[in-house]
Amino acid sequence: EIILRYVTYSIFTGDASVMEDRCLNGLRETYPALGTPGASVAAGVNLMKEAAISIANDMAGITQGDSTALMSEIGTYFDRAVAAVA
Repeated sequence: EIILRYVTYSIFTGDASVMEDRCLNGLRETYPALGTPGASVAAGVNLMKEAAISIANDMAGITQGDSTALMSEIGTYFDRAVAAVA
């Protein structure tokens, strides 16, 4: 939940610095200390990434347009989270 919250914040602000500082910094050590393998967390974050991009790409009722840059930006924030825990 915390990762998704900070990814969403980063998307809205266009800046990942708060996510890096308040969420991802030290995350690699946190999950193993709780007994959760980092690879499992990374897999979960990747699933969140796929779901978020799928929802954002759903053009039902929305004017069609090129959203490639936005999808790439969304993916970048999730990729940062994956790198922080893997």
